[in-house]
Amino acid sequence: MATADPHGDVNDVWLPIPPEEIEGLPGGLRYLHWDAGVDYPADPERCVFYTVPYMKSAEISLRPLARMSRVRVVQTLTAGVEHMLPGLPQMPSGTRLCNARGLHDASTAELALALILAALRGLPGFVRAQDVGEWRPGFHPALADKSVLIVGYGSIGSAIEDRLTPFECARVVRVARTARDTVRGPVHPLSELSALLPAADVVVLAAPLTEETRGLVGRDFLARMKDGALLVNIARGGIVDTAALLAELEAGRLRAALDVTEPEPLPADHPLWHAPGVLITPHVGGPSSAFLPRAKRLLRDQLTLFAAGEPLRNVVATAD
Repeated sequence: MATADPHGDVNDVWLPIPPEEIEGLPGGLRYLHWDAGVDYPADPERCVFYTVPYMKSAEISLRPLARMSRVRVVQTLTAGVEHMLPGLPQMPSGTRLCNARGLHDASTAELALALILAALRGLPGFVRAQDVGEWRPGFHPALADKSVLIVGYGSIGSAIEDRLTPFECARVVRVARTARDTVRGPVHPLSELSALLPAADVVVLAAPLTEETRGLVGRDFLARMKDGALLVNIARGGIVDTAALLAELEAGRLRAALDVTEPEPLPADHPLWHAPGVLITPHVGGPSSAFLPRAKRLLRDQLTLFAAGEPLRNVVATAD
């Protein structure tokens, strides 16, 4: 059991959601609410399970770790954990860093599909026309009969394909770090990406930000995309070389729909805001009504495993 420390005291669990709102939490632990406030709910040294506040800065999220000398689990509510990796050296040896794989699949996949459809069918232009009371009919491409390439075929990438299925795409091509087979067909390794790009009408980025993927979408990557293709990024802004993308947008050769950017937040005077053929949303793939019920389920399930001394899910790193 993981409920008591060597002195027999009850250990603390920090949650960014009020614990009384999460049904089924296991007994034997003291649950405290902390969502990045100035004051801590208790001495951080008593915390054994730290749930990182959602959508807060890395500086705020990392701040209590220096005093969490007994922490055993650091659980994020994001699929990406790059903001917490700098804190690994501060964690006691054996502390497990867990991500939230699966939590954002539905919400992020919905946004990916919305961005694809909005960009292809010209919805931003219609909204601008509505703002000034103008009727501007026109011809726009459909998603039907398009070839879609998903770069990063984890749980979110798979959820995106779920939502593409009814839209009569010509084909969906899957790429991940390593090759594998799925019930839908093969997943190609990242090493084959360059050869797959020229045939794609829509390229969706759903990969995590790692040393391997940082700057992946640079000048060479973009140059291999076909004329008029759409780049959709619902992953991390750092995967894309912003300057290289700007050059393609300003030339009118490619279009883009971006939920994430580099830098982020995007400064008001950044040229990406006004580049032709770009649709930008402010990193809203995860924050939706789908978030809270799934976050509660994730925390309940992880804490149940933790209290029982069983292996946790979604462990992505362990402190030395």
